[in-house]
Amino acid sequence: MTAAVAIELCGVSKQFPGVRALDDVSLRITAGSCHALCGENGAGKSTLGKLLAGIETPDAGEIRLDGRPVRFGGPRDALRAGVGIVHQDLCLGALPRRGPFVSRAEMARRARAQLAAIDADRLLDVARPVGELTVAEQQVLQIAAAVWGGARIVVFDEPTSSLSQPEAERLYALMARLRERGTTCVYVSHRMPEIFRLCDTVTVLRDGRHVLTSPAGQLDEAALVQAMIGREIAQYLPSGPAPAAGDVVLRVDALSSPPRFEQVGFQVRAGEVVGLAGLVGAGRSDVAKAIFGLDRAARGRIEVGGALLPPGSPLAAMRAGVGLVPEDRKRQGLVLDLSGLENVTLPVLPELARWGWIRPAAVRARADDAFGRLKVRVPDLSAPALGLSGGNQQKLVLAKWLAARCRLLILDEPTRGVDIGAKAEIHALVRELAQAGTAILLISSELPELLSLATRFLVLREGRLVGELPAGADQARLLRLMAGVDETE
Repeated sequence: MTAAVAIELCGVSKQFPGVRALDDVSLRITAGSCHALCGENGAGKSTLGKLLAGIETPDAGEIRLDGRPVRFGGPRDALRAGVGIVHQDLCLGALPRRGPFVSRAEMARRARAQLAAIDADRLLDVARPVGELTVAEQQVLQIAAAVWGGARIVVFDEPTSSLSQPEAERLYALMARLRERGTTCVYVSHRMPEIFRLCDTVTVLRDGRHVLTSPAGQLDEAALVQAMIGREIAQYLPSGPAPAAGDVVLRVDALSSPPRFEQVGFQVRAGEVVGLAGLVGAGRSDVAKAIFGLDRAARGRIEVGGALLPPGSPLAAMRAGVGLVPEDRKRQGLVLDLSGLENVTLPVLPELARWGWIRPAAVRARADDAFGRLKVRVPDLSAPALGLSGGNQQKLVLAKWLAARCRLLILDEPTRGVDIGAKAEIHALVRELAQAGTAILLISSELPELLSLATRFLVLREGRLVGELPAGADQARLLRLMAGVDETE
């Protein structure tokens, strides 16, 4: 008996200014399956998901649900037809009303129920402003809202990109329950292990075109990577000898900003890649922001190169040679309306000026060097950063600090939402920078990434530094320390 087809795309194309996101794509997605959409950044995966969810409309071709052609006027039309989406970025959902007014009591009740449906009601306080939530906590909200909407088709667009392993495991369990109820899952992800764990069918897009659709069991990681990027990558999380540690570049003593973190102290030496590990909410990003001067309430001692940094001053941090790649590139890492060229050279404009005038040739040379090292695919350097794919935006943030030639680089989720080829390039760059003597503080929710790159690990739990592990530490031991599980249990 032939399985029912939930979604069918017939010759679908989508054009944005200067970019052909999808080009004559045709595929079928079986009802009740978990169907992966894979490809490099800019391949068209997220665009396809947005078409299914009514956020965008196709320029050509047809989308069919259960054999019937559909054309959505917006996300609400899609949800009424049974299609929901868990976005890579936060979006506002429908608000409960009592007459012409928003009912805050009903909103709180509904939010608690939505979180409880995915076992996250203890993780978040629904009264907290969303602007105070971490990226991972915001994604939990997205997942809860999509599931609560009762969609029979759910598009997951990089849902685990900022979740730690325990939070990701919660999502996997939730998806299993959805599939037991017959829900069709369309899964966009760059993470190979979860694709092979969760998905029974894989579709690969490259440069907006359909490359292949295959049962996941008939592919291995090497074959999937080659289909995605058109070339082989033997190992996308390379290992190698750790660079020799040099002088202390960063010294942190008794750094506190209650209730986020308290009495944090550690050192990072030249050539080290120190992994800052912890569960979501442990305080990792908060510590990073405080070191960079973004937390005016933080107290304690921060030294860079032996010189004391004044608290709450990002300008002083930058002048001392500190760079921060934040976890939220769109809100914190880029000025989206500015061009790639302007974004990359923002931190170093004083160096590129003479008598108060910016030298265009110097700006272009510095940007070209940074772009070249990161292989940023930008059709026009004068185009706004807003129009770039998520992966190229992430590279743009990294390029900015490459151009600044930092002595200390703080990387908070540096490969969030990037494809496997870009991840390999970023990992190689981290190793290259460390070998050249840059001190690196690395935060990542991907334990394999931390285990591959870090020369040692610091573990935060509930805002306190609870342990240190050497390079080569066992993943299970690291997880137990992060979760506060007694080693003797």
